[in-house]
Amino acid sequence: MHHKLISKGISGIIPDGISELDFSVVSEIDEISAKELLNLFVKNGIGSYDSNIVYFQENDKIHAAIFAISNGASIEDVSEFLNWRDFEVLVGRILEENEFEVTKNLILTKPRMEIDVIGIKLGIAVLIDCKHWKKMTQSALNDIVDKQIERVKNYVEKIETDLAIPVIVTLHQEQVSFVKKVPVVPITHVSSFLDELYGNLDKMKTIER
Repeated sequence: MHHKLISKGISGIIPDGISELDFSVVSEIDEISAKELLNLFVKNGIGSYDSNIVYFQENDKIHAAIFAISNGASIEDVSEFLNWRDFEVLVGRILEENEFEVTKNLILTKPRMEIDVIGIKLGIAVLIDCKHWKKMTQSALNDIVDKQIERVKNYVEKIETDLAIPVIVTLHQEQVSFVKKVPVVPITHVSSFLDELYGNLDKMKTIER
C-alpha cells in the first residue's frame, strides 16, 4: 500500500471505536482502500477488530505515523495529519530512539512556564519548544527563541541540571538554522541534529547552573 495512503489513514485513528465506513469518511479514503488499510494497521499492532469496529488506543496515531514513515512517508508528510500534541509525542519518540530520557509537558511555577519536551543524555538537558506551524515570520521566531531561553534559565535554576540547551523544533523548515545561537530544527532533521549534538555544543546557546 502506498505510503501517502497510509499517511492519510492517520487522521482516521480516533481513540475508542470507529467503523470501517466512518474511518473511510474521516480519512477521505475510498471504502475498499480504507478496509485494506485498517487490516494493515491491525496486522501491525495498530488497533484491534471487534466485529466491524476497530478500537484504537491513545498512542496508536503515533504508532501509525512511525509505521507510515517506515513505509516511505516523509516525517513532514506524516506530521500534516498530527495535531500539536501528537507533534510533541512524535518529537519525544525521536528523542527516545536516540537514547534520551524524555519528559513531556513539564510545568514550572513562579513564574508558570510549560516546557514541551525535555531530553536528557550524558548530563545534558535538551529543552524543546515544538511549533506545529506552517510558517513563522522572523520577528515571531525571535520572540519564540527569547521565551524558550527564559524557560531554560528557569528550568536550570529549579532543576538539578549542569547544562541545558534551548531548541525549537518546527514542522515546515528546510534545514537547521540558528537564532541567537538557539538551534531551530525541522522535524525531518531532529535525529541527525541529536547525533551531532555533542560535537556542536560550542556553536549553541547553552545555559549552566
